[in-house]
Amino acid sequence: MALIAIEEHWNLPELTSAVKALPEDRGDASVLFDELGDNLERLDDIGEARIAAMDAQGIDLQILSLAPPGTHPLEPADARTLSRRANDIAAEAVGRHPTRLRAFATLPMADPTADATELERAAGLGLVGAMVYGRTGETPLDDPRYDDLFATAAALRQPIFIHPQIPSRTVREAVYSGFDPMTDLALATVGWGWHLEAALAALRLIVHGAFDRHPGLEVTTPDRLLFSTDYPFLRPVKADIEKFLAEFPADEERDKFTAGNACSLFGISLA
Repeated sequence: MALIAIEEHWNLPELTSAVKALPEDRGDASVLFDELGDNLERLDDIGEARIAAMDAQGIDLQILSLAPPGTHPLEPADARTLSRRANDIAAEAVGRHPTRLRAFATLPMADPTADATELERAAGLGLVGAMVYGRTGETPLDDPRYDDLFATAAALRQPIFIHPQIPSRTVREAVYSGFDPMTDLALATVGWGWHLEAALAALRLIVHGAFDRHPGLEVTTPDRLLFSTDYPFLRPVKADIEKFLAEFPADEERDKFTAGNACSLFGISLA
């Protein structure tokens, strides 16, 4: 049984530095999670240490994705430069480990004149889709300025992965504040806020016609599920993964979840 993990994070140190240097109202407080424990060391590695961690978990292939918030908060020029650099580095890592790694593209969403072009370039490098967030600043993902991006993604058959994102500062202060700073941050991210923001972004796209049907109608069927560990923020051990997978009622359903759906969606061959 092959096992593909589809949301496995890495860091580009100069991008992280650029995000941390932003004014507080434009930054992303969730970068604090990158520095907990040995997360930063693991995020910065997309080579042998990562492969060793995959072996220990029993994971055959990871799809790399930059840790939040990508290049979304940056000025357009910086977003273009660092998106391109991230995609080049990710492609190089895949080239070094072609049987163990694939990667999502990072897109300069702050520059809607460049995001589709970068997606096309990244696809040419062999990247298998793109990871984006529900908004860039105050601009939601369903804004008409991103129509060319979605049209390009459809033409290239490049899936767009909507990752959870910390709510805007206004929402955080109104809904998720009042405790100590770390509790506030947890409520706005892993506790609830991240997931609500991702769901809202997907719903807006559905309502505005970017998707031709509601994915929620089939979200629990085996052909709609994909495996991930959210490495390195979550690190289930091999025994836990095996126990979880053993709960599937049939081998066919488990095989779709562990690798079949990912191979089909992202055009991955494990041969």
